[in-house]
Amino acid sequence: MAKTKELSKDTRKSIVELHQTGKSESTIGKQLGVKKSTVGAIIRKWKTYKTTDNLPRSGAPRKISSRGVKMIMRTVSKDPRTTRGDLVNDLQRAGTKVTKVTISNTLQRQGIKSRSARRVPLLKPVHVQARLKFAREHMDDTAEDWENVMWSDETKVELFGINSTHRVWRKQNTELHPKNTIPTVKHGGGNIMLWGCFSAKGTGRLIRVKDRMNGAMYREILSQNLLPSVRTLKMKRGWVFQHDNDPKHTARATKE
Repeated sequence: MAKTKELSKDTRKSIVELHQTGKSESTIGKQLGVKKSTVGAIIRKWKTYKTTDNLPRSGAPRKISSRGVKMIMRTVSKDPRTTRGDLVNDLQRAGTKVTKVTISNTLQRQGIKSRSARRVPLLKPVHVQARLKFAREHMDDTAEDWENVMWSDETKVELFGINSTHRVWRKQNTELHPKNTIPTVKHGGGNIMLWGCFSAKGTGRLIRVKDRMNGAMYREILSQNLLPSVRTLKMKRGWVFQHDNDPKHTARATKE
């Protein structure tokens, strides 16, 4: 018989919290993706022992003490890219000899798994604040409002470079936490420059920029490609053109 997967502490806690709000075991199971029988077992344990933690079991004790577990958790919380080998060495220096498999099992019991790091644009604090300000200003915009926006940008696409996968230790739904991401920049060994636009209705034109882009070239690209894209996507009158604050975008000649 296959071994039942152990629920994380966060999931067990959520089961109890939802039970306290009056939700049924069936509803809780559907909401959290957990079997109804498992939900019932967690609730019964909480009612009996006032805890959802694992109770002492017979058999061999854990290879890593509670103190060792705390040390591991502090390490991966500070640096999610820490390897299992690093953790094995840390514990060995502290007097505990374990394998990499034991490290993985210990972290999984804490709700932490090794996952691929998400690649995100490298943002300075000023960029983060500007994006947050933009989001707050448009919180009340409707879906219809956004359908009337044409987005545009240019970027360098890397042709030759390192695309290796980086792993991080993290909990579920924390993939965009800064510690769990790999910042990327718009340059690489060999690349091509592209300009493109899109809206909620679909993608507009995508063209290659063969020379270094300046204000005059940017205006020429817009004059030859923006309006044709708008017509192709059948955008309504009063559509909004959205691009970033690059100097060649905000120049007076471009606005005119």
